[in-house]
Amino acid sequence: MSGSKEKLGAKQDAAILALLSSRNVEEAARTAGVNQRTLFRWMKEPAFNAAYRAARRAAFGQTVARLQYASGAAASVLLKVLADPATPASTKVRAAESVLAHTIKAMEVDDIDARVTELERAQEENKQGGRA
Repeated sequence: MSGSKEKLGAKQDAAILALLSSRNVEEAARTAGVNQRTLFRWMKEPAFNAAYRAARRAAFGQTVARLQYASGAAASVLLKVLADPATPASTKVRAAESVLAHTIKAMEVDDIDARVTELERAQEENKQGGRA
């Protein structure tokens, strides 16, 4: 469970799981079977904090993956709303704005990715040129 190089104890691992699934620190402390002050102290410790952040990133990564999986269906819904003659004009405008906003964002991300890839390629060429 712990994402740091330092090994956490079973109680700390349980506390991280509780923090991920509880509404607040007080509830997480009860779930993990530790004092709330202890949990707050652990949260200030670098090893615990790093492990907690890594666990949160992993959980968020799973959420993003689920959203990506559903993105095709979401796009289909937006396009159906746009094409349906019975859809009110204001709803069509909101759907159209959403489609355009997401299209623009995707293009921006693609452009940034291309620029980063080119910079990385140029940097690698510079490194190799310096060794020759």
